[in-house]
Amino acid sequence: MDASSLRKLLQEIQDGRLSPDEAMLRLRHMPFEDLGFAKIDHHRQIRAGMPEVIFSRGKTPSQVAQIFRRMAAHGGNVLATKADENHFRAVKKAVRKAEYRELAQAITLHKNTSVYGRGTITVISAGTSDIPVAEEAVVTAEMMGNQVAHLYDVGVAGIHRLLSNRKALTEARVVIVCAGMEGALPSVVGGLVSVPVIAVPTSVGYGASFGGLAALLGMLNSCASNVSVVNIDNGFGAGYVAAMINRL
Repeated sequence: MDASSLRKLLQEIQDGRLSPDEAMLRLRHMPFEDLGFAKIDHHRQIRAGMPEVIFSRGKTPSQVAQIFRRMAAHGGNVLATKADENHFRAVKKAVRKAEYRELAQAITLHKNTSVYGRGTITVISAGTSDIPVAEEAVVTAEMMGNQVAHLYDVGVAGIHRLLSNRKALTEARVVIVCAGMEGALPSVVGGLVSVPVIAVPTSVGYGASFGGLAALLGMLNSCASNVSVVNIDNGFGAGYVAAMINRL
C-alpha cells in the first residue's frame, strides 16, 4: 500500500462506501505481515517513499515465491534482487506476470509505470563484464519510477569511448558508474559532470583486485568531490539512492 491508496481508503470511509470493519480487514497487515520465516513490511513505501525489496540470495525458491506473492497481492511494483533461475521458476508459478531480467539477476512485477523522477539517471559500466551490476542498478531505478539511460563498455582503457557520449552525461541528473579492476572510471566521470556520481565497485578483475576490494578503495579515495560509493556489486543500492536523489 502506498500513500495514494491509503488516501483512497480513508476517502471511502468518509463517504460511507466502506465500513470501519472492512477498512480494518484491509489494514490487517499493518505494519508488517509475519510469514514465520519473513516479516514483510507492506507499509515501507508510505514511510520511506520506496517499497521493500526482496534480497533472494540465501533464501530458498519457495521462500522468495511466498514473499513475492504476498507483496504482489498488496499492489504496486515488486522487485527481487540477486535471484537465479530457480527462484524465478518458483515465483512464476505463484505470480504469472512476473518477469526475469537475466543480466540483472532480478525478478520484477511492474504494475505501476508512473515516472516520479525529475530527470534522467544515467548508468555507466566501465567494461562489458560490469554490465550485470549496472543492469541491477538500471532495473532498480526503473522500478522506482525513473527514466534511465545507460552507457556500457566506456572504461578508461579507451577513454575516447566515454568522451564521445558527453551529451548523454550532461543531460543526466544522477550518474551511476560501475567499474572493477582499479576502479578509476568514477573519478573521470566526476570531473566531467556537475551532478552526483554514485560509484559501484564490482568484483571484476585479476587476483590483485581482491574481488572488488581494490576498486572499492580506489573509489573511496576519489579526487572528484561529487563521487560517493556503495558496496561491492551493490547495483541495487546505487539505483535506490539515485532514485531518491532524482525525486528531490
